[in-house]
Amino acid sequence: MKKFLSLIRAAVPAALIASAAAVLLSGCGNAAGGTVVPNPDTEYYSQLKDEGITLNFANWGDYISDGTDGYPDVISEFEDLTGITINCTTFATNEDLYAKMKAGAADYDIIIPSDYMISKMISEDMLEKLDRDNIPNIGNTDPKYLSREFDPSNEYSVPYFWGVTGIIYNKELVDEEDFGWEILWDEKYADQILMFDNPRDAFAVAENMLGYSMNSEDPAELQAAADLLTRQKPLVQAYVMDEIFNKMGAGEAAVAPYYAGDAVMLMRDYDFLDFKTVDSGANLFIDSMCIPKHAKNKKAAEIFINYLLEPEAALANSDYVGYSTPNAKAFELVSDDIKNNGISYFSDEYLSAHTETFKTLSPDAERLMSDLWTKIRSGK
Repeated sequence: MKKFLSLIRAAVPAALIASAAAVLLSGCGNAAGGTVVPNPDTEYYSQLKDEGITLNFANWGDYISDGTDGYPDVISEFEDLTGITINCTTFATNEDLYAKMKAGAADYDIIIPSDYMISKMISEDMLEKLDRDNIPNIGNTDPKYLSREFDPSNEYSVPYFWGVTGIIYNKELVDEEDFGWEILWDEKYADQILMFDNPRDAFAVAENMLGYSMNSEDPAELQAAADLLTRQKPLVQAYVMDEIFNKMGAGEAAVAPYYAGDAVMLMRDYDFLDFKTVDSGANLFIDSMCIPKHAKNKKAAEIFINYLLEPEAALANSDYVGYSTPNAKAFELVSDDIKNNGISYFSDEYLSAHTETFKTLSPDAERLMSDLWTKIRSGK
């Protein structure tokens, strides 16, 4: 769940930020950073080379290796190999993506939503079934990330990244060593606490603290979680998504809930930051590649999905983004340092005991959560 413009520092002048944003919105790639896939199947990848196809790709920001900071440019190499142009736009939350698609305001060929949103889109007939014959590399996916509840028959999605939520903190400001979600309610850090600015992630933290499922639909439990979040509000400096990167990097906050992959990227630049998982329970999310209903270039989108499943492409993306790869062949190439950093990869036993994957909530529960969140944020 990478966040848009997360690599753009707060100190960069506004004009340059606007320029960078324009680049990200007009295309996924920048200057080439070297060969990604050394021995591609050129016959397969050139089958649509002369058809002048452009794919509209909706992705989380900074969620693909784009040629910056010495990393390879996955998009540019795919375009050179296939003759297919990638037009990349970004979204900040699953709900934003859903709203754009539902309103008919988007014309996407490929999207990367998260597990619970995939389930919702399937139930509302918003996704195309994949032609697996067009995606031979689908076999590179580790089976443990397949046949999940959100797509039990693997007809609509192919895993792209996975990760967990946890807590990023400033080691110079936080002196505790053993803490969990409760630190986000600690009055000692008043006005130094950041909080997720989306209801699903925020409610999940509160629900876990109360001993409830992160997928609770019980009105009383949702109300109790809302009450807990309301009590937290006076302590919160800001409700943020993208802005966590700049605020934590600039030392403006002490602690925040965060996604593990984003934390890996942030910690590369700031050695005063650290990240910890929460043993009481965290969200395990799987972001997957899907093709929207009535996509204009379905076969080309499937060729693009296949390219992203090449082990070297999957590794390049994982290395750049910081998130964990569900690609078994790419995982074989991951360095031991990353495998053992305590953030990116966990045992099956740990994930089973300490994480929970979001499910699609019923319309009534979704509506209640949204209404409660609006009241929390508005103070009414």
